[in-house]
Amino acid sequence: MKTTLLALSASLLLGASAQAQDSVFVGHLVDYTGPTAFVGKAYGPGVFDAINYVNANGGIDGTQIELTQLDYAYKVPEALAAYKAWSSRDMVAMQGWGTADTEALISFVAKDKIPVFSASYSAHLTDPQGTNPATQKPAPYNFFYGPSYSDTCRALAQWAAEDAKEKGIENPTFLHAGDNHPYPNAPKEACKAYAEELGMTVADPVVVPMAPGDFKAQCLTIKESGAQYVYLANLGGSVVALLKSCGTVGVEANYMGNVWAGDYVTIEASQAKNMIFPSSTPFYGQDVPGMDLVTKIAESGEFADGGKPTHHYIRGICSAYYMMEAMAWAKENGGITGENIKKGMYAKQDWVPEGLEGVCLPSTWTDTDHRGLMTVAINQGSYDGEVKIERINETTLPRRDDWLGL
Repeated sequence: MKTTLLALSASLLLGASAQAQDSVFVGHLVDYTGPTAFVGKAYGPGVFDAINYVNANGGIDGTQIELTQLDYAYKVPEALAAYKAWSSRDMVAMQGWGTADTEALISFVAKDKIPVFSASYSAHLTDPQGTNPATQKPAPYNFFYGPSYSDTCRALAQWAAEDAKEKGIENPTFLHAGDNHPYPNAPKEACKAYAEELGMTVADPVVVPMAPGDFKAQCLTIKESGAQYVYLANLGGSVVALLKSCGTVGVEANYMGNVWAGDYVTIEASQAKNMIFPSSTPFYGQDVPGMDLVTKIAESGEFADGGKPTHHYIRGICSAYYMMEAMAWAKENGGITGENIKKGMYAKQDWVPEGLEGVCLPSTWTDTDHRGLMTVAINQGSYDGEVKIERINETTLPRRDDWLGL
Protein backbone atom coordinates (compact mmCIF):
# COMPACT_ATOMS: atom_id res chain seq x y z
CA MET A 1 0.00 0.00 0.00
CA LYS A 2 1.33 3.39 -1.01
CA THR A 3 0.31 5.21 2.18
CA THR A 4 1.54 2.34 4.32
CA LEU A 5 5.04 2.58 2.92
CA LEU A 6 5.11 6.32 3.40
CA ALA A 7 3.57 6.23 6.83
CA LEU A 8 5.41 3.74 8.98
CA SER A 9 7.26 5.52 11.75
CA ALA A 10 7.24 8.69 9.64
CA SER A 11 6.04 12.20 10.26
CA LEU A 12 3.83 14.37 8.14
CA LEU A 13 6.15 17.31 7.65
CA LEU A 14 4.17 19.56 5.36
CA GLY A 15 5.99 22.86 5.60
CA ALA A 16 8.84 22.40 8.07
CA SER A 17 9.21 26.07 8.80
CA ALA A 18 5.52 26.44 9.59
CA GLN A 19 5.66 23.44 11.89
CA ALA A 20 8.73 24.71 13.67
CA GLN A 21 6.82 27.89 14.46
CA ASP A 22 3.38 26.46 15.09
CA SER A 23 2.74 22.73 15.24
CA VAL A 24 1.31 20.09 17.55
CA PHE A 25 2.24 16.43 17.77
CA VAL A 26 -0.21 13.53 17.41
CA GLY A 27 0.68 9.83 17.61
CA HIS A 28 -1.16 7.33 15.41
CA LEU A 29 -1.25 3.58 16.10
CA VAL A 30 -2.13 1.36 13.14
CA ASP A 31 -2.17 -2.34 12.32
CA TYR A 32 -0.98 -2.90 8.77
CA THR A 33 0.76 -6.26 9.33
CA GLY A 34 -0.96 -7.93 12.30
CA PRO A 35 -4.16 -9.94 12.77
CA THR A 36 -6.49 -6.97 12.17
CA ALA A 37 -4.61 -5.61 9.14
CA PHE A 38 -7.52 -6.63 6.88
CA VAL A 39 -9.42 -3.56 8.10
CA GLY A 40 -6.48 -1.66 9.61
CA LYS A 41 -5.18 -1.01 6.09
CA ALA A 42 -8.50 0.67 5.31
CA TYR A 43 -9.06 2.71 8.48
CA GLY A 44 -5.49 3.91 9.13
CA PRO A 45 -5.12 5.65 5.76
CA GLY A 46 -8.46 7.39 6.36
CA VAL A 47 -7.02 9.09 9.45
CA PHE A 48 -3.67 9.74 7.74
CA ASP A 49 -5.16 11.19 4.56
CA ALA A 50 -7.63 13.40 6.44
CA ILE A 51 -4.90 14.99 8.57
CA ASN A 52 -2.61 15.29 5.56
CA TYR A 53 -5.39 17.04 3.62
CA VAL A 54 -6.09 19.55 6.42
CA ASN A 55 -2.36 20.25 6.82
CA ALA A 56 -2.09 20.93 3.09
CA ASN A 57 -5.02 23.33 3.29
CA GLY A 58 -3.88 25.56 6.13
CA GLY A 59 -3.89 23.19 9.11
CA ILE A 60 -5.80 24.03 12.28
CA ASP A 61 -6.18 27.75 11.64
CA GLY A 62 -2.50 27.82 10.72
CA THR A 63 -1.27 25.16 13.13
CA GLN A 64 0.19 22.08 11.45
CA ILE A 65 -0.29 18.59 12.86
CA GLU A 66 2.89 16.57 13.08
CA LEU A 67 1.60 12.99 12.82
CA THR A 68 3.83 10.01 13.57
CA GLN A 69 2.26 6.74 12.48
CA LEU A 70 3.43 3.38 13.86
CA ASP A 71 2.43 -0.09 12.71
CA TYR A 72 2.43 -1.93 16.03
CA ALA A 73 1.00 -5.11 14.46
CA TYR A 74 -1.71 -5.36 17.14
CA LYS A 75 0.84 -6.06 19.90
CA VAL A 76 -0.09 -4.45 23.22
CA PRO A 77 3.49 -4.11 24.55
CA GLU A 78 4.50 -2.20 21.41
CA ALA A 79 1.49 0.09 21.77
CA LEU A 80 2.40 0.84 25.39
CA ALA A 81 6.03 1.54 24.43
CA ALA A 82 4.94 3.86 21.64
CA TYR A 83 2.61 5.75 23.97
CA LYS A 84 5.39 6.19 26.53
CA ALA A 85 7.77 7.57 23.87
CA TRP A 86 5.13 9.83 22.31
CA SER A 87 3.88 11.23 25.61
CA SER A 88 7.44 12.40 26.34
CA ARG A 89 7.24 14.45 23.11
CA ASP A 90 4.35 16.60 24.38
CA MET A 91 1.74 14.65 22.43
CA VAL A 92 -1.57 16.54 22.56
CA ALA A 93 -3.78 13.69 21.26
CA MET A 94 -3.53 10.16 19.90
CA GLN A 95 -5.36 8.28 17.19
CA GLY A 96 -5.57 4.75 18.57
CA TRP A 97 -6.55 1.36 17.22
CA GLY A 98 -7.27 -1.87 19.09
CA THR A 99 -9.42 -2.69 22.10
CA ALA A 100 -6.74 -4.47 24.16
CA ASP A 101 -4.22 -1.64 23.88
CA THR A 102 -6.77 1.17 24.17
CA GLU A 103 -8.22 -0.31 27.35
CA ALA A 104 -4.73 -0.93 28.73
CA LEU A 105 -3.98 2.79 28.31
CA ILE A 106 -7.14 4.17 29.97
CA SER A 107 -5.50 5.14 33.26
CA PHE A 108 -2.31 6.44 31.61
CA VAL A 109 -4.08 8.80 29.22
CA ALA A 110 -6.37 10.04 31.99
CA LYS A 111 -3.38 10.83 34.20
CA ASP A 112 -1.48 12.51 31.34
CA LYS A 113 -4.59 14.30 30.01
CA ILE A 114 -4.08 13.07 26.46
CA PRO A 115 -7.31 12.37 24.56
CA VAL A 116 -7.32 9.15 22.56
CA PHE A 117 -9.57 8.82 19.51
CA SER A 118 -9.64 5.08 19.00
CA ALA A 119 -10.85 2.65 16.40
CA SER A 120 -11.91 0.47 19.31
CA TYR A 121 -15.60 1.02 19.95
CA SER A 122 -15.58 -0.84 23.25
CA ALA A 123 -18.35 0.40 25.52
CA HIS A 124 -15.80 0.16 28.35
CA LEU A 125 -14.49 3.48 27.03
CA THR A 126 -17.78 5.39 27.34
CA ASP A 127 -18.19 6.14 31.06
CA PRO A 128 -15.88 9.11 31.74
CA GLN A 129 -16.68 9.47 35.44
CA GLY A 130 -17.43 5.90 36.44
CA THR A 131 -21.08 6.85 37.00
CA ASN A 132 -22.28 3.29 36.51
CA PRO A 133 -21.15 1.16 39.48
CA ALA A 134 -20.54 -1.68 37.02
CA THR A 135 -17.99 0.33 34.99
CA GLN A 136 -14.55 -1.26 35.12
CA LYS A 137 -12.56 2.00 34.83
CA PRO A 138 -13.61 5.61 34.29
CA ALA A 139 -12.35 6.72 30.86
CA PRO A 140 -12.43 10.55 30.79
CA TYR A 141 -9.94 10.91 27.92
CA ASN A 142 -11.26 8.21 25.56
CA PHE A 143 -13.39 9.02 22.52
CA PHE A 144 -14.48 7.26 19.36
CA TYR A 145 -16.79 8.06 16.47
CA GLY A 146 -19.76 5.73 16.10
CA PRO A 147 -21.90 3.53 18.32
CA SER A 148 -20.12 1.15 20.67
CA TYR A 149 -19.68 -2.55 19.94
CA SER A 150 -22.25 -3.23 22.64
CA ASP A 151 -24.81 -0.84 21.19
CA THR A 152 -24.40 -2.10 17.63
CA CYS A 153 -24.80 -5.66 18.89
CA ARG A 154 -27.90 -4.60 20.84
CA ALA A 155 -29.30 -3.07 17.65
CA LEU A 156 -28.60 -6.32 15.80
CA ALA A 157 -30.27 -8.35 18.55
CA GLN A 158 -33.27 -6.03 18.30
CA TRP A 159 -33.36 -6.55 14.54
CA ALA A 160 -33.09 -10.33 15.03
CA ALA A 161 -35.98 -10.41 17.50
CA GLU A 162 -38.16 -8.42 15.10
CA ASP A 163 -37.08 -10.55 12.14
CA ALA A 164 -37.92 -13.74 14.04
CA LYS A 165 -41.35 -12.37 14.89
CA GLU A 166 -42.04 -11.48 11.26
CA LYS A 167 -40.98 -14.97 10.15
CA GLY A 168 -42.97 -16.72 12.87
CA ILE A 169 -39.87 -18.19 14.52
CA GLU A 170 -40.73 -19.15 18.08
CA ASN A 171 -38.01 -19.01 20.73
CA PRO A 172 -35.29 -17.64 18.43
CA THR A 173 -31.72 -18.40 19.48
CA PHE A 174 -28.81 -15.96 19.42
CA LEU A 175 -25.15 -17.06 19.42
CA HIS A 176 -21.86 -15.15 19.76
CA ALA A 177 -19.00 -16.47 17.59
CA GLY A 178 -15.59 -14.89 18.11
CA ASP A 179 -12.13 -15.21 19.59
CA ASN A 180 -11.48 -15.11 23.33
CA HIS A 181 -9.90 -11.67 23.09
CA PRO A 182 -10.83 -8.18 24.35
CA TYR A 183 -12.11 -7.01 20.95
CA PRO A 184 -14.57 -9.85 20.17
CA ASN A 185 -15.47 -10.15 23.86
CA ALA A 186 -16.22 -6.44 24.37
CA PRO A 187 -19.98 -6.68 23.62
CA LYS A 188 -20.51 -10.33 24.58
CA GLU A 189 -22.15 -9.97 28.00
CA ALA A 190 -24.03 -6.78 27.12
CA CYS A 191 -25.51 -8.32 24.00
CA LYS A 192 -26.37 -11.56 25.79
CA ALA A 193 -28.29 -9.65 28.46
CA TYR A 194 -30.24 -7.60 25.92
CA ALA A 195 -31.03 -10.59 23.70
CA GLU A 196 -32.46 -12.34 26.75
CA GLU A 197 -34.38 -9.18 27.66
CA LEU A 198 -35.90 -9.30 24.17
CA GLY A 199 -37.06 -12.87 24.80
CA MET A 200 -34.37 -14.67 22.82
CA THR A 201 -32.55 -17.79 23.94
CA VAL A 202 -28.79 -17.28 24.06
CA ALA A 203 -26.67 -20.31 23.20
CA ASP A 204 -23.21 -20.87 24.61
CA PRO A 205 -20.66 -18.76 22.71
CA VAL A 206 -18.44 -20.47 20.16
CA VAL A 207 -14.74 -19.58 20.19
CA VAL A 208 -13.46 -18.83 16.69
CA PRO A 209 -9.79 -17.76 16.32
CA MET A 210 -9.00 -14.38 14.78
CA ALA A 211 -6.62 -16.06 12.34
CA PRO A 212 -8.32 -17.76 9.35
CA GLY A 213 -8.55 -21.53 9.44
CA ASP A 214 -10.73 -24.55 8.89
CA PHE A 215 -13.69 -23.87 11.16
CA LYS A 216 -15.88 -26.88 10.36
CA ALA A 217 -15.78 -28.00 14.00
CA GLN A 218 -17.04 -24.62 15.19
CA CYS A 219 -19.68 -24.63 12.47
CA LEU A 220 -20.95 -28.03 13.54
CA THR A 221 -21.29 -26.67 17.09
CA ILE A 222 -23.26 -23.70 15.74
CA LYS A 223 -25.46 -26.08 13.75
CA GLU A 224 -26.11 -28.27 16.79
CA SER A 225 -27.08 -25.22 18.86
CA GLY A 226 -29.96 -24.50 16.52
CA ALA A 227 -29.10 -20.80 16.55
CA GLN A 228 -30.93 -18.85 13.88
CA TYR A 229 -28.96 -15.63 14.56
CA VAL A 230 -25.17 -15.75 14.75
CA TYR A 231 -23.17 -12.67 15.76
CA LEU A 232 -19.77 -12.59 14.02
CA ALA A 233 -17.44 -10.91 16.51
CA ASN A 234 -14.20 -11.24 14.49
CA LEU A 235 -13.29 -9.60 11.17
CA GLY A 236 -11.71 -10.12 7.77
CA GLY A 237 -10.20 -13.48 6.94
CA SER A 238 -11.61 -15.15 10.05
CA VAL A 239 -15.17 -14.17 9.08
CA VAL A 240 -14.60 -15.26 5.48
CA ALA A 241 -13.26 -18.64 6.63
CA LEU A 242 -16.14 -19.16 9.08
CA LEU A 243 -18.82 -18.39 6.50
CA LYS A 244 -17.21 -20.73 3.97
CA SER A 245 -16.76 -23.52 6.53
CA CYS A 246 -20.34 -23.20 7.74
CA GLY A 247 -21.54 -23.37 4.16
CA THR A 248 -19.82 -26.71 3.68
CA VAL A 249 -21.54 -28.29 6.71
CA GLY A 250 -24.97 -26.87 5.94
CA VAL A 251 -25.47 -24.31 8.68
CA GLU A 252 -28.67 -22.35 8.10
CA ALA A 253 -28.52 -19.15 10.08
CA ASN A 254 -28.69 -15.40 9.77
CA TYR A 255 -25.15 -14.04 10.11
CA MET A 256 -24.78 -10.66 11.78
CA GLY A 257 -21.35 -9.09 11.67
CA ASN A 258 -19.97 -6.29 13.81
CA VAL A 259 -18.94 -3.02 12.15
CA TRP A 260 -15.50 -4.44 11.19
CA ALA A 261 -16.88 -7.78 9.94
CA GLY A 262 -19.13 -6.31 7.27
CA ASP A 263 -17.84 -4.58 4.13
CA TYR A 264 -17.95 -5.21 0.39
CA VAL A 265 -14.53 -6.92 0.45
CA THR A 266 -15.58 -9.49 3.06
CA ILE A 267 -18.93 -10.09 1.39
CA GLU A 268 -17.28 -10.74 -1.98
CA ALA A 269 -14.52 -12.94 -0.56
CA SER A 270 -16.98 -15.10 1.39
CA GLN A 271 -19.68 -14.98 -1.30
CA ALA A 272 -22.05 -14.20 1.54
CA LYS A 273 -25.81 -14.33 1.20
CA ASN A 274 -27.84 -11.81 3.17
CA MET A 275 -25.13 -10.93 5.70
CA ILE A 276 -26.35 -8.34 8.20
CA PHE A 277 -23.98 -5.70 9.53
CA PRO A 278 -24.08 -2.18 11.04
CA SER A 279 -22.58 1.06 9.79
CA SER A 280 -22.19 4.65 10.96
CA THR A 281 -21.38 6.32 7.64
CA PRO A 282 -22.68 6.04 4.10
CA PHE A 283 -20.67 3.97 1.64
CA TYR A 284 -18.17 5.55 -0.72
CA GLY A 285 -19.81 7.33 -3.63
CA GLN A 286 -23.27 7.66 -2.10
CA ASP A 287 -25.07 10.90 -2.91
CA VAL A 288 -24.67 12.92 0.29
CA PRO A 289 -23.20 16.45 0.58
CA GLY A 290 -20.06 15.48 2.51
CA MET A 291 -19.01 12.81 0.02
CA ASP A 292 -17.35 15.53 -2.06
CA LEU A 293 -14.85 16.16 0.75
CA VAL A 294 -14.33 12.42 1.31
CA THR A 295 -13.56 12.05 -2.40
CA LYS A 296 -11.04 14.93 -2.32
CA ILE A 297 -9.31 13.39 0.70
CA ALA A 298 -9.20 9.93 -0.88
CA GLU A 299 -7.97 11.18 -4.24
CA SER A 300 -5.25 13.27 -2.61
CA GLY A 301 -3.95 10.28 -0.66
CA GLU A 302 -4.44 6.53 -0.63
CA PHE A 303 -6.71 6.47 -3.68
CA ALA A 304 -4.84 8.94 -5.90
CA ASP A 305 -4.49 6.19 -8.51
CA GLY A 306 -8.12 5.10 -8.28
CA GLY A 307 -9.86 2.43 -6.22
CA LYS A 308 -12.81 2.30 -3.87
CA PRO A 309 -12.49 2.85 -0.11
CA THR A 310 -14.55 0.80 2.29
CA HIS A 311 -16.64 2.52 4.94
CA HIS A 312 -13.82 1.81 7.41
CA TYR A 313 -11.74 4.44 5.58
CA ILE A 314 -14.60 6.92 5.93
CA ARG A 315 -14.89 6.28 9.68
CA GLY A 316 -11.17 7.04 9.92
CA ILE A 317 -11.84 10.39 8.26
CA CYS A 318 -14.64 11.12 10.73
CA SER A 319 -12.40 10.26 13.69
CA ALA A 320 -9.68 12.60 12.47
CA TYR A 321 -12.08 15.45 11.74
CA TYR A 322 -13.79 15.32 15.13
CA MET A 323 -10.35 15.52 16.74
CA MET A 324 -9.29 18.40 14.50
CA GLU A 325 -12.45 20.43 15.09
CA ALA A 326 -11.93 19.97 18.83
CA MET A 327 -8.39 21.24 18.28
CA ALA A 328 -9.75 24.30 16.47
CA TRP A 329 -12.02 25.03 19.44
CA ALA A 330 -9.08 24.52 21.80
CA LYS A 331 -6.92 26.95 19.86
CA GLU A 332 -9.55 29.65 20.35
CA ASN A 333 -10.02 28.79 24.02
CA GLY A 334 -6.61 28.71 25.66
CA GLY A 335 -4.47 26.73 23.23
CA ILE A 336 -4.21 23.23 21.74
CA THR A 337 -3.58 21.07 24.78
CA GLY A 338 -4.97 17.67 25.62
CA GLU A 339 -7.19 19.11 28.32
CA ASN A 340 -8.59 21.78 25.99
CA ILE A 341 -9.15 19.27 23.17
CA LYS A 342 -11.22 17.24 25.60
CA LYS A 343 -13.27 20.34 26.46
CA GLY A 344 -13.68 20.96 22.74
CA MET A 345 -15.35 17.57 22.38
CA TYR A 346 -18.11 18.82 24.71
CA ALA A 347 -18.56 22.22 23.08
CA LYS A 348 -21.26 21.21 20.58
CA GLN A 349 -24.32 18.97 20.47
CA ASP A 350 -25.57 16.91 17.52
CA TRP A 351 -22.29 17.81 15.90
CA VAL A 352 -21.06 17.06 12.38
CA PRO A 353 -17.60 18.30 11.28
CA GLU A 354 -17.84 21.06 8.69
CA GLY A 355 -17.85 19.69 5.17
CA LEU A 356 -18.83 16.16 6.19
CA GLU A 357 -22.59 16.65 6.40
CA GLY A 358 -24.36 13.40 5.61
CA VAL A 359 -21.12 11.43 6.10
CA CYS A 360 -20.43 11.65 9.84
CA LEU A 361 -23.70 11.33 11.75
CA PRO A 362 -24.62 14.00 14.34
CA SER A 363 -22.85 13.08 17.57
CA THR A 364 -22.80 14.38 21.14
CA TRP A 365 -20.24 13.78 23.87
CA THR A 366 -20.66 15.13 27.40
CA ASP A 367 -18.46 15.04 30.49
CA THR A 368 -20.72 12.30 31.90
CA ASP A 369 -21.38 10.25 28.76
CA HIS A 370 -18.95 9.42 25.95
CA ARG A 371 -21.50 7.49 23.92
CA GLY A 372 -21.22 9.91 21.02
CA LEU A 373 -23.67 8.16 18.72
CA MET A 374 -26.61 5.89 19.51
CA THR A 375 -27.98 5.59 15.98
CA VAL A 376 -27.21 2.32 14.20
CA ALA A 377 -27.84 1.75 10.50
CA ILE A 378 -28.34 -1.93 9.62
CA ASN A 379 -27.36 -3.24 6.21
CA GLN A 380 -27.80 -6.46 4.27
CA GLY A 381 -25.03 -7.53 1.94
CA SER A 382 -24.99 -10.32 -0.62
CA TYR A 383 -22.75 -11.53 -3.40
CA ASP A 384 -24.12 -12.93 -6.65
CA GLY A 385 -21.51 -12.07 -9.23
CA GLU A 386 -21.32 -8.62 -7.68
CA VAL A 387 -21.71 -7.19 -4.20
CA LYS A 388 -25.05 -5.64 -3.34
CA ILE A 389 -25.51 -3.76 -0.07
CA GLU A 390 -28.90 -2.47 1.01
CA ARG A 391 -29.83 -0.53 4.14
CA ILE A 392 -32.72 -2.42 5.71
CA ASN A 393 -33.18 -0.68 9.04
CA GLU A 394 -32.03 2.13 11.29
CA THR A 395 -32.57 2.38 15.00
CA THR A 396 -31.67 4.88 17.71
CA LEU A 397 -31.04 3.14 21.01
CA PRO A 398 -31.95 4.71 24.35
CA ARG A 399 -29.15 6.11 26.56
CA ARG A 400 -29.93 3.74 29.40
CA ASP A 401 -27.92 4.43 32.53
CA ASP A 402 -27.32 0.71 33.08
CA TRP A 403 -25.72 0.46 29.63
CA LEU A 404 -23.16 3.22 30.22
CA GLY A 405 -19.67 1.71 30.18
CA LEU A 406 -20.98 -1.76 29.36
